[in-house]
Amino acid sequence: MKQKEITHEINLLNKKGEISEIGWARRPYWIYSRDTIKASQLRIKEWDYFAIYSAKHQFFLTTTFSDLGYLGLFAIAFIDMKSGLWKQEDAMKPFPLGRLGLPPHSGNYEVAYANKKVRIAYSKRDERRRLLCGAPTLEVNSLKGLEADLTMVQPPSAQSINIATSWEENRKAFYYNTKINCMGVSGTVRLGENVYELTPDEAVATLDWGRGRWTYQNRWYWASASGFTNSTPIGFNLGYGFSDRTQVSENALFYNNKVHKLDEIEFIIPQDSYEDKWQITSSDKRIELTFTPVADRATKSDFFFIKSVQHQVFGHFDGYMILDDGIQVPIEHLAGFAEDVFNRF
Repeated sequence: MKQKEITHEINLLNKKGEISEIGWARRPYWIYSRDTIKASQLRIKEWDYFAIYSAKHQFFLTTTFSDLGYLGLFAIAFIDMKSGLWKQEDAMKPFPLGRLGLPPHSGNYEVAYANKKVRIAYSKRDERRRLLCGAPTLEVNSLKGLEADLTMVQPPSAQSINIATSWEENRKAFYYNTKINCMGVSGTVRLGENVYELTPDEAVATLDWGRGRWTYQNRWYWASASGFTNSTPIGFNLGYGFSDRTQVSENALFYNNKVHKLDEIEFIIPQDSYEDKWQITSSDKRIELTFTPVADRATKSDFFFIKSVQHQVFGHFDGYMILDDGIQVPIEHLAGFAEDVFNRF
């Protein structure tokens, strides 16, 4: 596959409402505007998703802040990687229609949502992002009530993987996405009476920033991991099945804050259980992984014309990856997740 790299700022959509230039980039160069989308406000999707992992304390904390047009969805999840137990609290807001304040670009911003079950606030100031969240009824291992105040840093020199593409059956349907891996994290997470101090030498964050207009029914596969090898930041982003990937993929390696682009990948998922070992392979053999699950964060919703079946499986990756210069880097017990998601809405 020949993939076009975008190296300059450009409007995301043209006058027809189609992607102006399909491709990938090391920076979020595409300029997104809701006003240029040729679709009902109900069809526009915007989301920011964080996944924070502490190697010292062995847990994941994830937060979702999303505007799906007809529905705003907010979620906080805590995954204990020692016991395999997890719990999620979520909330919904009908018909936000772009009024939640999610930013159209990567500049500075503040957004917040709160009700009795969840509180989530995001802010960004230059290279620093702050996450505040709370879920008073969330309970894991008899520990009840979660609060977090975390700061994540993306150094100005750190690259991200960015992709802009559309659907073959409808070129006005589009997917614009930024994945930032390996951000250092500092701050505190409290679960019940336990207070965990996170420091950037052991705690890392991944951001999934997405904007788009989707087709009605989709199934996608996504895997992500961030961590360290010999104190060097290391990670990857792997995904397919969502939108037309014949011209570009979002598959990339992260090593010492630089992106190394990959071609196509495949997930080999056991038929009997998502909690058996997976295999992940690439067409160019530049990444080969065994994924050992710890916890399957499985959710299902089915409301007539709306259906969602999600398996976000947390665990550890082992194998290797090969950088652009041919150097092979071992991957040993790297914490992350792999998911299989079906959505119809």
